[in-house]
Amino acid sequence: MKRLDYEQTAIPCAYFITFTCYGAWLHGEITSVDPKHNIYDTGFLTQNPARNASENMRMTEPPYLLNVPQRQIVLNTIKEVCNYRGWVLLAAHVRTNHVHLVIHANILPEKIMNTIKSYASRHLNASNLDGDRINRWTRHGSTRYLWKEEAVESAIHYVVYGAPRKCTSASS
Repeated sequence: MKRLDYEQTAIPCAYFITFTCYGAWLHGEITSVDPKHNIYDTGFLTQNPARNASENMRMTEPPYLLNVPQRQIVLNTIKEVCNYRGWVLLAAHVRTNHVHLVIHANILPEKIMNTIKSYASRHLNASNLDGDRINRWTRHGSTRYLWKEEAVESAIHYVVYGAPRKCTSASS
């Protein structure tokens, strides 16, 4: 009998999902990551103005940024989709240029992310707030598996407060 890896057979406590708006974070910027360098707990790519300019020239539409009404539509859509699908939404933050989610579900995080992007786009289309936009989201995003409760708590803290949780030590 073939032995499966733990990560292939177990369900993580949650997923930390992040996706960006189209053109809002291009490779070559200070805080960018690309598929070849997307390794957990490593730094961002070094700034590369030539790569950034090349990425910018390939864009077919201007960068997409979410205003307050659009962010509210996206957040409401996330809540609606999670409720309908039976996913447990632990935290969500829809920002001007990206979205952070911490979700528990029994399916792959890529499926969650793509479903949410699709429904958010449909609801934004129905709102007529951003014209005939074709591209709203980047092609993929970040889908981190959270295997421990401490990792879930840390991700929730980051999503809600926008900064990593600081550890404090108590003296005896």
